[in-house]
Amino acid sequence: MSVVLDPTAEASPAERTLLGRPASIEGLTVGLLDISKPRGDVFLDQMEAHLRDRGATVERFAKPTFTKPAPADLRYEIAQRCHVVIEALAD
Repeated sequence: MSVVLDPTAEASPAERTLLGRPASIEGLTVGLLDISKPRGDVFLDQMEAHLRDRGATVERFAKPTFTKPAPADLRYEIAQRCHVVIEALAD
């Protein structure tokens, strides 16, 4: 059983069920979300190259600031356009 910790300051964390992972990313659209911390784009550039080599289509997105959650309209856009998402943290 996997446990995922939510980094937000919740007094009593909500339980969330993990979604199944695809068997392959070939043919899928992968969203790369840059949270706008320094050097996050460096990590995502490398991820994009690896994902494209494995047959994925890559869409890039960026939060306006790392200090706040992604705006609802950005989350909606990612959910509509992508099968899976990778979020970059860096410093």
